[in-house]
Amino acid sequence: MLKEFREFITRGNVLDLAVGVMIGAAFGKIVDSLVKDILMPPIGVILDGVDFKDLFISLSGTEYASLAAAQSANAVTINYGLFLNTVISFLITAFAIFILLKQVNRFRRPATPSAPAEKECPYCTMKMPMRASRCPHCTSVLEPLEARR
Repeated sequence: MLKEFREFITRGNVLDLAVGVMIGAAFGKIVDSLVKDILMPPIGVILDGVDFKDLFISLSGTEYASLAAAQSANAVTINYGLFLNTVISFLITAFAIFILLKQVNRFRRPATPSAPAEKECPYCTMKMPMRASRCPHCTSVLEPLEARR
């Protein structure tokens, strides 16, 4: 069982998946910082100083100056500003992955089709191996091997 587990873990696709997950987590942090620290402050300035992380609705009906104040008072809130940040972060991540995959697929060579393993008998239209010289179904003689080369 340990041998099978070791073979499973050392197989290429499992290691590739692990590396992809780690790089994806790091990339997610970079995009999250891009949204919170680079994109949202200018958008907030354009929208008259609105900070998206402080956009919330208090379900208790009490007014709070900020989300931190509402959370410190244990108020139940709907944090739609944080949700907007998360949606923007997701859209940027999805777009970056789309661009990356588009470039990878552009450089990937098209798969070469493999040679067919079977052919069709011209008399009975049944399938048979490519190297057959006589149809196993109708016993018709096909062209000799030398003529096919």
